[in-house]
Amino acid sequence: MLDELGRPERSLRGALVAGTNGKGSVVAMVRSVLQAAGQRVGTMPKPHLVSYRERIAVNGEPVSRERFAAAIADVLPAIDRVVAAVGPPTEFEALTAAAMLELSRSSVDLAIVEVGMGGRLDATNVLDLGVAAITNVQHDHERYLGRTLALIGVEKAGIVKRGDLAVTGASGRGLAPVIERCAALEVPLRRVGPHQAYRSQLRASGWEGIVFDLVTPSRLLSGVRVSLLGGHQAANAAVAVAVLDAIAEDGLRRGRPVAIDEAMVRRGLGRVRWPGRLELLDGTRLGVGRVLLDGAHNPAGAAALRRALSELDLSGMPMVFGAMRGKRVHAVLRTLAALGPRPVFTAVNEPGARSPAELLAIWRSMGGRGGRLAGEPGEAVRAAAGLVRHDEPILVAGSLYLVGAVRGMLTGDEP
Repeated sequence: MLDELGRPERSLRGALVAGTNGKGSVVAMVRSVLQAAGQRVGTMPKPHLVSYRERIAVNGEPVSRERFAAAIADVLPAIDRVVAAVGPPTEFEALTAAAMLELSRSSVDLAIVEVGMGGRLDATNVLDLGVAAITNVQHDHERYLGRTLALIGVEKAGIVKRGDLAVTGASGRGLAPVIERCAALEVPLRRVGPHQAYRSQLRASGWEGIVFDLVTPSRLLSGVRVSLLGGHQAANAAVAVAVLDAIAEDGLRRGRPVAIDEAMVRRGLGRVRWPGRLELLDGTRLGVGRVLLDGAHNPAGAAALRRALSELDLSGMPMVFGAMRGKRVHAVLRTLAALGPRPVFTAVNEPGARSPAELLAIWRSMGGRGGRLAGEPGEAVRAAAGLVRHDEPILVAGSLYLVGAVRGMLTGDEP
């Protein structure tokens, strides 16, 4: 398809970001800091929450309906010309081609792109942006990526290309494939984590976001604030700053310098927004109180959510939960059960969604107490509102499809 479109992706520079969790947060942070530095930044967020237009964004804003429609219209003939030889593309492949075409047309200074799944065989891996980042390696999508962290790490490390600068926050068994790939291709690797050149130390976590100290090879930043909720965002921010340093280095070696100073880092991180991820919204449109949205669709994500809720002194809250097949639902619910939630199980109108009855059966099989059923997300949120005891927010978790459905109802956003 890209051959037919004239290879628009070759005009793009920036960073390709893979990882089991945190890649969307890292992309949002890097984009926000680059905007603070005066750069025009293209991103390809995924999945979309409400509108397909979210898949193509410039400076954090989805492209217009007209520009989105034009990009899709230009991709369709390319699909027709290649389908006989290679078969029809997936929806994700078609959207990725359209996004690359539109970002090229939009003359963005930098593209910060999130991998869809894995890395090695992902459609985004046609990009050669100059910087490759792997936030972490955890269990998810095992059916496609492998059952062990080492195998999953190989898939994610596949985004690293000769000539890149690489960044990773991976550790344990998932780290070795990243190190090996970088060594084989002679790619410099910036490592992030405890005892590494890039590391963070959380100082405070609350409803206004987090405060942490950040160490890099060239500086110490004390009291950095990130507007996102959850202490795990300190680690993501350290990865983001390492990516920014790599982008700056890549710009210098290509004669396209990107100036990023400490004030820009602080300003960008302090303003970052990432919808649907530990996002607190008003529930007035549904006739309820506050609603806290988070995907938490895999065990590591559920653990991060549990820690964040503990930091916010939240437990025993009503929870609307939905999940897709192919996810490790038992492990996710077992992790969230430690918070003593009062669950309402529901399903979204998506292929592969587990039924509310299935989810309730899983909950009961692991000793979970209570549990109600609701046929659709809006009904589930209203049912959960009846379980509120002390003005705590209603938690919506388990699937970004569910989060997107509820968020659209709460904000009134249209596709």
